[in-house]
Amino acid sequence: MAVREILILPDPLLRKVAEPVEAFDEDLKKTVDDMFETMYDAPGIGLAGPQIGYMKRVVVIDLADEENPDSGKIAMVNPEIVGLSEETEVSEEGCLSIPEMYYEVERPAEVTVKYFTPEGKEVTRHATGRLAVCMQHEIDHLDGVLYIDYLSRLKRDRVNKKFQKKARLAS
Repeated sequence: MAVREILILPDPLLRKVAEPVEAFDEDLKKTVDDMFETMYDAPGIGLAGPQIGYMKRVVVIDLADEENPDSGKIAMVNPEIVGLSEETEVSEEGCLSIPEMYYEVERPAEVTVKYFTPEGKEVTRHATGRLAVCMQHEIDHLDGVLYIDYLSRLKRDRVNKKFQKKARLAS
């Protein structure tokens, strides 16, 4: 296992749509292991392939969520949201690709996701609470969407400018 570099805003890969995984092979399993290792090292509770420059539809999540006691280690390959509740909830979100920034985001309170395990087994899973938020947040990454896209234009512009300035100063 290896800790990979996490891409930081404004890296253009964070805005690209990830490709579906076609081969459920050892390379995929190794990448999933690396993603868990990278997420734990950060530390975080979720990580999507594009955040490490792996442009495939893969997400890893590991959180202790009281509403979802089985919300330990989850690896989702080619996840697809198949159901969202009309009821919404507001919760604070952060992102490993937008470090040290936290904002309130409104999302559907419940989600049903269909995905495959790294071994190729199909799973359909319903989630509420933090797990539902985390699943939606990470799946958004696969479509080039960041949680700051749900903020007001003013807040989003402020975050983008801050990270563009950091990137300029670092180069």
